[in-house]
Amino acid sequence: MDTIEDSPYETFRVERRGDVDWLTLDRPDALNAMNVRMIAELAEYFGARVHDTQTRVIVLRATGKAFCAGLDLREMTGLIEELDTAARLRFQQRLSSIFVAMRRCPQPIVCLVQGAASGGGFALALASDIRLCTPETRMNAAFIKVGLSGCDVGMSYLLPRAVGTSVAAEMLLTGSFLDATRAAALGFVTAVVPAAELEAAGAKTVDSLLQADPLGLALTKQGLQVGIDAPGIESAIANEDRQQSLLSGTEGFRLRMKAFLNRK
Repeated sequence: MDTIEDSPYETFRVERRGDVDWLTLDRPDALNAMNVRMIAELAEYFGARVHDTQTRVIVLRATGKAFCAGLDLREMTGLIEELDTAARLRFQQRLSSIFVAMRRCPQPIVCLVQGAASGGGFALALASDIRLCTPETRMNAAFIKVGLSGCDVGMSYLLPRAVGTSVAAEMLLTGSFLDATRAAALGFVTAVVPAAELEAAGAKTVDSLLQADPLGLALTKQGLQVGIDAPGIESAIANEDRQQSLLSGTEGFRLRMKAFLNRK
């Protein structure tokens, strides 16, 4: 598959491989910590994907020994201290908009985590749809350790749904780490693979996703989110009924059903 470099960003690279964006955080000397520039660029990138009908899947990964160490505190501390309350709120909303956009965009996000994923880095993995990691991976919600609430950038919503309320409470209240073994046992990651095999494992997952009809793939991500938020099974099924009624009238469904029926 052809790879096209298409990266107007400074803090990460975007490689276009067919219908897939491979987004690679690229501040290895800072453990890929999120500075003001990266926050703005990630917000721009994921915000633009919400209405992007050409990109089918996004792979999120990083260079160096760590996935993402969270906010770049060396840069942020002085900046935040200079802001008044209204400006701090605007900054916080800009940061959190990244994770809202990740959940809103129709593309499944496959996150490949190596090494540390702390604070905002852990949130990037959490806001993704499918996660693979290396045996050395350690993830935590570090916010409580710097005098903030442990609940930040969607953590209070996403983490209990991903690992259960007790484990989420432990992690948010203490900042404790989730290692690869426990992450796999909890179902937070789908696979733990050696670092040298992480890209290949991610590519294999992407290939499986691309077997689906494009609209069916996007609506499945949406349907999972609606189902998680639904107050009961009837609400979830009502959305599923609408999705299936829509998809069963498309040309993609007719072609795939015909191919399925003609299989030997």
